Amino acid sequence: MFKKILIANRGEIACRVIKTARRMGVSTVAVYSEADADARHVRLADEAVLIGPAAARDSYLVAERILQVARQTGAEAIHPGYGFLSENEYFAEACAQAGITFIGPPASAIRAMGLKSASKALMEKAGVPLTPGYHGADQDPVLLAQEAQRIGYPVLIKASAGGGGKGMRRVDTAADFEAALGSCKREARNAFGDDDVLIEKYILKPRHIEFQVFGDTQGNCVYLFERDCSVQRRHQKVLEEAPAPGMTPERRAAMGRAAVEAAKAVAYVGAGTVEFIVNQDGSFYFMEMNTRLQVEHPVTEMVTGLDLVEWQLRIASGEPLPLTQSQLQIDGHAIEARIYAEDPDKGFLPSTGRLVRLVPPAQSDHVRVDTGVEQGDEITPHYDPMIAKLIVHGADRRQALSRMRQALSQYRIAGVANNVDFLTRLVTVPSFADADLDTGLIEREQALLFPEEPPVPAEVWQLVTLAEMLREQRLADACARSAADRHSPWRALDGWRLNGRSTRTLTWRVGELAQAMTVEVSGAGYQLGMDGAQVPAQGTIDADDELHARLGERRIKATVVAVGDRRQLFFAGRSWALRLADRLPVGHTGDEVESGLRAPMPGKVIALVAPVGVPVDKGMPLLVLEAMKMEHTITAPRQGVVKAFRYAPGDQVPDGAELLDFEGAP
Repeated sequence: MFKKILIANRGEIACRVIKTARRMGVSTVAVYSEADADARHVRLADEAVLIGPAAARDSYLVAERILQVARQTGAEAIHPGYGFLSENEYFAEACAQAGITFIGPPASAIRAMGLKSASKALMEKAGVPLTPGYHGADQDPVLLAQEAQRIGYPVLIKASAGGGGKGMRRVDTAADFEAALGSCKREARNAFGDDDVLIEKYILKPRHIEFQVFGDTQGNCVYLFERDCSVQRRHQKVLEEAPAPGMTPERRAAMGRAAVEAAKAVAYVGAGTVEFIVNQDGSFYFMEMNTRLQVEHPVTEMVTGLDLVEWQLRIASGEPLPLTQSQLQIDGHAIEARIYAEDPDKGFLPSTGRLVRLVPPAQSDHVRVDTGVEQGDEITPHYDPMIAKLIVHGADRRQALSRMRQALSQYRIAGVANNVDFLTRLVTVPSFADADLDTGLIEREQALLFPEEPPVPAEVWQLVTLAEMLREQRLADACARSAADRHSPWRALDGWRLNGRSTRTLTWRVGELAQAMTVEVSGAGYQLGMDGAQVPAQGTIDADDELHARLGERRIKATVVAVGDRRQLFFAGRSWALRLADRLPVGHTGDEVESGLRAPMPGKVIALVAPVGVPVDKGMPLLVLEAMKMEHTITAPRQGVVKAFRYAPGDQVPDGAELLDFEGAP
């Protein structure tokens, strides 16, 4: 076994590898960019070395620098995690040439499976079922359009060197093909440095089921069962579970054999994942093989009781597979939810900022949280905005679902937009609860997942107002204790007035909704007024922002986190973002139209789509911005004309930058 390994990655996967290495007595070396100087993986590792600026291309993707650090620190092996250099055949070769073990498959296997077109041809030869499509080297746009017509719409354009949902577009008609092809190629070129694509028949209502495989240097290969990854948005996985609902033993065996054959066809060593598109009738087709550990590997660990990172280390050090196929068993059911800093109500736009509050549910034998950040850390625009992976286990799917709902209700995140409330809705929609799964589930359940915003419960306004008054009182008490005239009546906040009681008004906003709350000090508490009705309120709020309130005869617990003029309230399994306003807004300034033409976050302009001076309709694309590895299209807020673009393709833009001058039609 290795004595010291270097982890060529960051975030939660780096922390995950460190955890297993520490348990096995293996020392770890972390690498980090300037943006990650205080990152959690840096704090956890035995050693950490700076490798470059914030941009991944100047740090985590610089193979020579990482190898140099490995030599300097005496690391015998490099674990690449996932993403970055994990599926880079040249990096795997460079490790071998440097006499450093690459904890992953040989470069030849990465090369064979790295290009989707080549891998499809290899799988066809190995007898693995394939989706009808075009996987040729000729990338002439006219030919590609003809092939799409031959295959029959809808089709899926996919980056040949791609993964993670990048460089992928569904096309329903021939009229949309040219624009989709251009967008797909741009994204593929930016993400992978290769804009070759393949075209496949788009399977209607498909499921995405993948098999975990492991091979060793002795030629043995096994599958560690399957994961259902059908619930996706923008072709990126949101929920994963193991085993796949409705999977029969016969189908599992058939798909497992196909996965093993795919791995053996490239003499695979280490952890890999063979992904299949599955029809509702159970027929399945090879999609791709990921030659690395997957983000969703914890659900496999939960149902098998195995540590897949330990398996990786043992196999990379030359040991045989720890178990044979007949020794592998499934125990119960596991579900993983990816917790992201993103705003589902704004097209899942990533969010950046400081994690003012980050309190996950308590971990146990049935609840696991894998994370690369802690409270107080920053979510930056430089990398993927994942906050954590929440994994639960149950005796069966029903129990696992119940535990997932409970765990999500206990999550507390403030400071960045996040998808916890969205995930809470997602795991409760009937189609997911009943395992009616396919990759279009989120799109077809829009009404339930993005409902009309219901009225804000009266308790929300009352609780945030009570918390505000209690905080003010705590601050006043602290000031009084440190003051020379600590007993001065002018320091009291008891509402006493010479000719009566005082009444204050606080105005809160949730989105565009505003609510005025009146407050009158009353005895040991307050009278909170709302729309002519009053309720007596009292309580306490501690240093962790936990509020213990009494509203009338009700006793309620909530959490209210304050950041500037904003308050994040967690109550009854939901959260609300409120803002303290000095006054109600009067009218509009006209910024509504202009705000849609600002950069939603820091990014790079990659295409100017609309012609200057030519009328465009509402919703037409104007400009394409790349941010956090994804393309975001800025569209016309109404009919009008682009007068001028303020940036050129390739320009970096800050958050909120005005991207163009737009004049609405009269």
